[in-house]
Amino acid sequence: MNTKDAYEICHTIIKQHSKTFAKAFSTLPQKKRQAVWAIYAFCRTVDDIVDEGQSPSSELEQFEDQFNRFIRKELPLTDPKWIALDDVFQRFDMDATPFFDMIKGQRMDLYVKRYETLEEVEQYSYHVASTVGLMLLPVLAPSNHQQLHNSAIALGKAMQLTNILRDIGEDLNRDRVYLPKAIMDAYGVAEKDLLIGEQGTAFINMWEHIAARAENLYQEAFNDMHLYPVDARLPVQGAGMMYRAILKAVRLNQYNVFSQKSFVTKGEKEMILNELKA
Repeated sequence: MNTKDAYEICHTIIKQHSKTFAKAFSTLPQKKRQAVWAIYAFCRTVDDIVDEGQSPSSELEQFEDQFNRFIRKELPLTDPKWIALDDVFQRFDMDATPFFDMIKGQRMDLYVKRYETLEEVEQYSYHVASTVGLMLLPVLAPSNHQQLHNSAIALGKAMQLTNILRDIGEDLNRDRVYLPKAIMDAYGVAEKDLLIGEQGTAFINMWEHIAARAENLYQEAFNDMHLYPVDARLPVQGAGMMYRAILKAVRLNQYNVFSQKSFVTKGEKEMILNELKA
């Protein structure tokens, strides 16, 4: 399979699984855009192993071994995802560390179902989300990606906290509670309250406490947006603002995160992008 076809398969994966991500990065120049597709396909593969694998622990171990062989240039390039990612590693100053950290984060999901503190949740968020930003940085900002390291970590954490706040009910169905127990206890929210979908004042105050941390992390990331090259600035900030808008959508849904999934409409996404262009 040629590289162009391999990238197109990765493009199909991102369009199927993350319209927001695909939309945000659709304005990048072709080579950067294709690299984003390939990196997303890698992340999606790891995510699917954990969520849908028949034997996720051993499958994740096999995948990590594949990536090790890929880095050592010992892996036969027959899978389109590896073909595309190989081209990315040849074109950009890629670092394998966040890729390995992402695998570590997904392994955490196999064994850790509850978190005690917000710091622990943020450490998890780094591994499953900030790593994506660090993978993308050499593509988005080839000449100064080291300067953007901390803000990329902040943006990833903010987006993952947003996911957690949106998907509380969905995660409960998979026996996962990412809300820190220390913060739940501080506001008098017990796990049994979550199981019955309690949306009272205590729950809302607890939710807003975590949302405030997410908002601060978004702001930390947005403070460095001027450091991105022009072609990447709009996509990165657009992706961040679209994700931040999910928090507003949850509020508009009366904090119903148990039986309803909050999302940002196509019109709202267009409005965010148009405001950024203005």
